[in-house]
Amino acid sequence: MTSVNDPTSPTAAPVRMADVARIAGVSKMSVSRVLTGQHVSEETRARVMDAVLKTGYVADAIAGAFSSGRTNVVAVIVPSLSSSNFAETVRGINDVVEARSLRLLLANTDYLLEREEALIRALLSHQPRAVVITGGQHTSKARAMLKQARIPVVEIWEIPAKPVDRVVGFSNADAAAAMMRYLYARGYRRIGFVSSASHLDLRGVARRNGYLGAVKEAGLHDIREIAHTDWTTDMAHGAAMGHGGAALEQILDRWPDTDAIMCTSDIHAFGVIMACHRRGMSVPRDIAVAGFGDFEVSRHCYPTITTVSVDAYGIGHSTGESLLAALDESETPNASRREIAQARPDRQDVPTLMRVPYEVIPRESA
Repeated sequence: MTSVNDPTSPTAAPVRMADVARIAGVSKMSVSRVLTGQHVSEETRARVMDAVLKTGYVADAIAGAFSSGRTNVVAVIVPSLSSSNFAETVRGINDVVEARSLRLLLANTDYLLEREEALIRALLSHQPRAVVITGGQHTSKARAMLKQARIPVVEIWEIPAKPVDRVVGFSNADAAAAMMRYLYARGYRRIGFVSSASHLDLRGVARRNGYLGAVKEAGLHDIREIAHTDWTTDMAHGAAMGHGGAALEQILDRWPDTDAIMCTSDIHAFGVIMACHRRGMSVPRDIAVAGFGDFEVSRHCYPTITTVSVDAYGIGHSTGESLLAALDESETPNASRREIAQARPDRQDVPTLMRVPYEVIPRESA
């Protein structure tokens, strides 16, 4: 039986923060700190969250933002919501930060820097605790807004020459060069390259640069690149497959002796392989094909696609760790890094630049 003073009673008044504090045996300030993802002891966090679950308390996020000047939101900006790699990255971030009662506010740029700038302006108006942004190239206005916000910013999936704040990524150029060297070691010498269908894909541009550098390094001096086909406007997977197929036709028309094709992504590589099947060509006997990204399609395509694998989920998980370390530092400005590390041993030695490993995955296509 519940008493009339029990906030869990169906006839009780709406649950207030004071009710949660009383049941948890802590102050209202402690409840607020838990619900906005700030640093508290694990014991306090557990007691507060247990009281929240018992009472069904729902915090007023808008009122909390007005009173504290912060929300429990982390803004995450990715180029595409249709990419399985970016979806895995977002999942990795969420798996880490939700333990601190932080929630993600997600947006996609469609690979447009101007759209990214507009999204940063809009998302900062929501008073996020931190911003995660894909890539390291931004407009000057976007960079200025991120700097002026004075909140943690993590750039991911690349290693920018001039980071805004923290970085979790890898060199797309180096990873593409590693694939090129793999193909060379396998005996291929007339290697073509299918670039992204759009110059807006800056990671694709970096992979192209890696291919060009590795061609020069190998002393081949034979650039067989196709960047523009009829499929040049849509960044969706279907268009990328079409672009890959069209690029194969152009490569073979111009360089019929091509013995391998390296693609800026597995989706392009899948399009190339399907076009080979339609022409009656055998992969890799007639021509080898390699991709980038280790998408699910690369593991189930016939033949399976040789690719560069990057741990997309791991990028997200490391990003979450970097975010929490940055928040711990920014919210305890008078504490030394040693004191923070002692208070939160799970945040020890989290660097501001985290390099994510990559590897060439040999499969049937090359």
